[in-house]
Amino acid sequence: MKSHIVLAAVSSLALSLIPGGVASAAPPPAMISWAPCAEDTTAECGTLKVPIDWDTPGGATVDLAVARRKAAIPATRVGSLVVNPGGPGGSGVDFVVHGSSYFSTELRGRFDIVGFDPRGVGRSHPVVCSAALVSERPHPLIKNQADMDAWLSYNQRLREDCRRRTGPLYDRVSSLDVARDVEALRAALGDDKLTYYGVSHGTLIGQAYAERFPDKVRALALDSNFDHSVNTASYLNTTAAQTAGAFDQFVTWCEATASCALNGEDVRAFWRRLLERADRGELHEPGRPDVPLGAYELVDTAFAGLYNPNWAELAQMLVAIDTGGPHPAASAQKDEEVRVSTPVFCQDFHLPVTDYRQYASLLRRQAARAGDMRYSTAALGRIAGCLGQPTPIPNPQHRLRVDGTPPILLASSLNDPATGYQWTLSTAKQIGAEAGADGAFERLP
Repeated sequence: MKSHIVLAAVSSLALSLIPGGVASAAPPPAMISWAPCAEDTTAECGTLKVPIDWDTPGGATVDLAVARRKAAIPATRVGSLVVNPGGPGGSGVDFVVHGSSYFSTELRGRFDIVGFDPRGVGRSHPVVCSAALVSERPHPLIKNQADMDAWLSYNQRLREDCRRRTGPLYDRVSSLDVARDVEALRAALGDDKLTYYGVSHGTLIGQAYAERFPDKVRALALDSNFDHSVNTASYLNTTAAQTAGAFDQFVTWCEATASCALNGEDVRAFWRRLLERADRGELHEPGRPDVPLGAYELVDTAFAGLYNPNWAELAQMLVAIDTGGPHPAASAQKDEEVRVSTPVFCQDFHLPVTDYRQYASLLRRQAARAGDMRYSTAALGRIAGCLGQPTPIPNPQHRLRVDGTPPILLASSLNDPATGYQWTLSTAKQIGAEAGADGAFERLP
């Protein structure tokens, strides 16, 4: 979400560096052979070869897909702007080839816009798994210990399948690994320092880069930040509050907007009735009476409309669910393999839940904060998908320890249900800034 943008210029004032300090001197930079992209010849595409394991640089390698659009005004060119659209799983190549208009005319005039598919994503040796096995995924809302045991068993089988199909890269797709790839990309582009724009999960890449390569930062703009210090409880609590806030804004808009399909209704009362009907098993997917729609699925439908955000379509969808109106048929999955991004998240976040008793307690706390939405379906899906993740993970949570960078620009929407404003506030404080009464950020003494 990009409405109500709040910006924070943050200086890095912490005194300690990450364990191991700044990375050791890199070998001569790899080269990128550029050629017109097959999908759009006005952009250039290429590959960058990097080690799968950066701690053993002489071992196996992976080719990262990259794309660029050269600065439109060469005489005023500053350098490269490396971009990542987040996800995890978003394609930076597609972002450049098909979405470069996202960036202003001034930026496109003065910078080469460069996107890359992170390792394990898109065209960069994607993590692949059995489609049949992926389709066996248990329900994300865990209701008892048997459900939790089923998730633990399923996740183990899925990890084994994905690792077998993907190879050794499977265990090396964290944002810390990607940050080291970005350093290699900076060198290959010939830039003395990195200029980077990352969105959502892409902010973790920027944060990791700032910690490990502070002297190589020219400018970082991190939009819709993940707080990489949260534990299981704080992750669930903050995502619940973010989801509740987004729903509140939808209700306010709908009640004030004549074109909203629910305008004139008591929107909250309408929503509560839908949830009650879902609890009783009375709802079905619109136009598909053979497919039941439970409360979790109803909340997930609303979450998708809040995330885009597309409030008008969300209101129309809720009316269709209420009345059983038409719904476009979903396309069938025909591939024998599918690409998944779960390993990326699970290698960036260790969010353990020991048993169902703890899960139920966490769920009650989340419900208290999620209000009308009950829970964040995105967060519960991530928690379930990472159950049983082997530890230690490559990029565990910690408070950011950044020193020696220029000011870092953080941006956030006030009403994003996925990567909320509170996460940007907490990230800013970790880097060394504090919000004043007017919402502006100032350097700490």
